[in-house]
Amino acid sequence: MGKPGKVAPVRWAKLIGVAGIALHMSLAAFGNITDYGTNWTFVQHVLAMDTTFQSPALMWRAVTDPTLQTLAYLAIIAAETAGAGLLWAGLAKLWQARTADTAGFHAAKDLALFALMWCFAIWVVGFIAVGGEWFAMWQSATWNGQAAATRFATVTGIVMIFLAMRE
Repeated sequence: MGKPGKVAPVRWAKLIGVAGIALHMSLAAFGNITDYGTNWTFVQHVLAMDTTFQSPALMWRAVTDPTLQTLAYLAIIAAETAGAGLLWAGLAKLWQARTADTAGFHAAKDLALFALMWCFAIWVVGFIAVGGEWFAMWQSATWNGQAAATRFATVTGIVMIFLAMRE
């Protein structure tokens, strides 16, 4: 492993992992753009906190203004689109270095690792922390995306750790 000119199986695994997350983020952004209404409804309900336990101690956090809800949804779509673009660019950089020596391949990881961190943050910060805790999404039986966000964060985190490992 680490010999120039040959692509080691571990590098193929890293390339496929990054490509898989890039495809997922691309499809997530594409779905939100082409089927805007489906997840728009989700974002509206989470921000409005209208299917939570309605605790007066938390309801002051609710965002019911349609303009602010739209801005939040557009920010999600923009973050997903940026994440997808960064991942594809990072994958291209890794692809170019796939036959490099160990140091060259490791040096090419920076953009892909940043992109994976970006996407990991979308799921952990955006959906699990902000959506799940701040807007009490965990309380909703209908509009709760925490399980999906946890799956996405887990897979993204695994690929991020795997890519970061030196050969």
